[in-house]
Amino acid sequence: MTRFLVIAGLLSLNVPAQAPVVHVMTWNACAGTYASCPLFRRTTAELLAWHVAVLATKADVVFLQEFCTGADADLERELATRTGRAWSVKSAGFAHPDGSPYQCAPDWNGRPRGVWSITMAVAEPDARFEVHALISPPWGTRRYAICTAGRTFCTAHLSSGSIYDDRQKGAPYRHRQLRELFKLGRGVVGGDLNLVPRDAAPAYEGRDECDPRIHWTYVTRKRKRHQGKPSLIKRLNDAGLTAE
Repeated sequence: MTRFLVIAGLLSLNVPAQAPVVHVMTWNACAGTYASCPLFRRTTAELLAWHVAVLATKADVVFLQEFCTGADADLERELATRTGRAWSVKSAGFAHPDGSPYQCAPDWNGRPRGVWSITMAVAEPDARFEVHALISPPWGTRRYAICTAGRTFCTAHLSSGSIYDDRQKGAPYRHRQLRELFKLGRGVVGGDLNLVPRDAAPAYEGRDECDPRIHWTYVTRKRKRHQGKPSLIKRLNDAGLTAE
């Protein structure tokens, strides 16, 4: 079951009706370090890659947050098996403030699963990618964005509001990261922004949601829609694409 643990939504500007449709999936897999999450300590091949691929059979592009770099090869293989298409997968592993890799917890058998990461999968055999460092709190996790080489697709997992990350009033680092992410992206942009939509309002200016549910999917005490918070996806005219 896809768990909407991120701020989500699909954003776009008006594009010609004949623009090709691109199906984009974004998911915080929560697979790395939190014991309360269903994919915590799952093996990379049989379970972690399988859980993503089974949900992504209709996708052309997949954005993942809180994935593990050790599952990249398994994910690429599983996506190819389930969709009949060749895929390219790229991860950017997060780091602690001292620069050391932020390791995922080992699987149930004690085997390493790589580094806690953001990951992008594209249904192309030889897709090229770029990794960009985002401004991060000096005392917090070092964050990154991944884009395809032409920046038609970009994804990131922004700082959290936890006491060891971007805890300050007004979430200054998250807002700086959000501006960096949208400056990078020339097409579809999405991921786990760790902001509710009203706090990410600049990202919505002049754009429409591409999410087929046509509304933000987040929960407050007064309004309950889909469980969790959605992920932001932006589409620009010059991308020539329609994102769903």
